[in-house]
Amino acid sequence: MTIADLLHVLRKHVVTVVTAFVVVFLAVAAFTFLSPPKYTATAELFATYSGQSDGTQNSNEMNSGASYLSTQIKTYPQLIKTQAILQPVIDDLSLNMSVKDLADTVTATNPTNTFMVDIAVETGDAQQSAQIANSVSKNLAKQISSSLYSNDAGKSPIQLSVVQEAQTPTAPSSPKIPLYLAAGFVLALIVAVGAALLRDVLNTRVDSLEDAKTLTDASSLGTVPRSSRMEERKPVVVAEPSSHEAEQIRRIRTNISFLSPNTNDHGHLVVITSTEPSEGKTTLSVNVASAIAEEGKSVLLIDGDLRHPSVARALGLEGHVGLSHILSGQASPREIVQQYWKPNFHILPAGKRPGNASILLNSVIMTELIDQALTQYDYVILDTAPLSVANDAAIFGKQADGVVLVVGKGVADKKELHATVESLHTSEVPVLGFILNFADPKRINASNYYYYEEDGKSHGKARRSARGRDKRH
Repeated sequence: MTIADLLHVLRKHVVTVVTAFVVVFLAVAAFTFLSPPKYTATAELFATYSGQSDGTQNSNEMNSGASYLSTQIKTYPQLIKTQAILQPVIDDLSLNMSVKDLADTVTATNPTNTFMVDIAVETGDAQQSAQIANSVSKNLAKQISSSLYSNDAGKSPIQLSVVQEAQTPTAPSSPKIPLYLAAGFVLALIVAVGAALLRDVLNTRVDSLEDAKTLTDASSLGTVPRSSRMEERKPVVVAEPSSHEAEQIRRIRTNISFLSPNTNDHGHLVVITSTEPSEGKTTLSVNVASAIAEEGKSVLLIDGDLRHPSVARALGLEGHVGLSHILSGQASPREIVQQYWKPNFHILPAGKRPGNASILLNSVIMTELIDQALTQYDYVILDTAPLSVANDAAIFGKQADGVVLVVGKGVADKKELHATVESLHTSEVPVLGFILNFADPKRINASNYYYYEEDGKSHGKARRSARGRDKRH
């Protein structure tokens, strides 16, 4: 994964990143500020080797003594936690704790390449920490210098001397607020990034425009928000022409017009499909066709999904007789095509569901029907079955030099969408562009569109994405 990929994941899951970061950092901060303060007092001892009883030592004896002392001093960190050392301390200071409890507060260390022993005691009482440290150091010196290492002469060859008594600390040693907060910040950052990566790995659905771009390797023709307006029986440009949703559909209309070659002898075939059902392809087919008709172009919308007809139902039209009757020779287009909303907007419903939909749609009659329609209309919009259901869109895509994919946010499966694009590529049918449906309304840039009055007039300034409309208004 590159840095750009990581930034893309973080931006896509920004809510997860912020939530995880805040939760972890606040938890660390709460632990830091709510933890009771601890105070550490330290006493220092110095160890010496006395050697012969007369006090005289040659160089060999001195080296041997130093080696012996170095070996013995390494045992003090464990020795200091034993009952022989700590019980007298408890008795001396009348401490209300066991040897084990006291051992948990005491730490002995031997600084590298020295004969020093540092005894540190950490408790919640500053004065008590100093008292315990001094008592432990004195008792350790007493034990080492007498009973533990006594020789035949009754004298220990090792002597421990207190060279620095513990002083009452003036500030707590724990918690270390700056250090803990810095560590909390780093931990929160790591958890936030990890949470975003985990969510991205576990999320199998397309949930952003970037996902759709990456998986389709195509340009975005537009983004349509999830809205109750898009679920109405009438297209949004008909029912609410001044709405934000209508403007998004008009933007898609403009981008689709750029896909069409400049030809004067016939119209433009636009094949609209999706990977899976319920991605909103029919709703967008109806709305895009209406937007093109609004512009004054002649449009024929064909419901090519004979397995699950839905165009007539979406527009509230009679749909029992339709394309399936034409393809089976039971009726002619003149008898079935219906006018909707404007004189230049015609609808060809699917009709009843046939048992041989694939055969009918791949027939010569269907090809001739489309060719004939292209001589009569500026645009022929063909709503086809999802590619996971049938391969009709790929067949018609060859005739249209490509397809327009509707990608439903939260509906389209990433693997299925990738497989669909690969299948179209294998069939040499390009994806001309995609429309992201069910997008989050808050993430759609609404700063550059016209506001429409009921009389159809527009006002206000158009920005970058409105350059295609400047010529029309």
